[in-house]
Amino acid sequence: MSSIAIIPARGGSKRIERKNIKKFNGKPIMVYAIELALKSELFDEVMVSTDDDEIAAVAIANKARVPFKRSAENANDFATLAEVLIEVVLKYKEQGKTFDTICCILPTAALITQERLKEGYQKICSEKFNSIVPVIKFAYPIQRALKNEDGLLKLREPEHSDTRSQT
Repeated sequence: MSSIAIIPARGGSKRIERKNIKKFNGKPIMVYAIELALKSELFDEVMVSTDDDEIAAVAIANKARVPFKRSAENANDFATLAEVLIEVVLKYKEQGKTFDTICCILPTAALITQERLKEGYQKICSEKFNSIVPVIKFAYPIQRALKNEDGLLKLREPEHSDTRSQT
């Protein structure tokens, strides 16, 4: 079974400029996601999807792969995470590579633990889920809130599934 960790890190952050490579406790924040994925030994490939040369250099210096640049279409403010992931999967397919398991680790999720990552990976493999997402209580944006309905997560307000949280 082959698996990939995709870390989506574009260069055009709006709320916090250059957030994916801003220092957090002494190193660029996205390096935590790269190190987590590599140390987990769960993935055949750990890659960063980016449109930005500096982000790509940081990724490569920390042993992640950047086999291609993200398209301009999927590096803008309106591209969805799903579109970015689909682009990565299709680019790999063009190169003759496919993966049974795809894990998306956000570049700013510096506090994820090995235990949680491995727990999610085991669940998706053993319980045959289509996807698993971490969920916490939060206050903003409520339009993206989830509810538990018969053991499945569903959007509380599905009409806002594509609503941007940024202005």
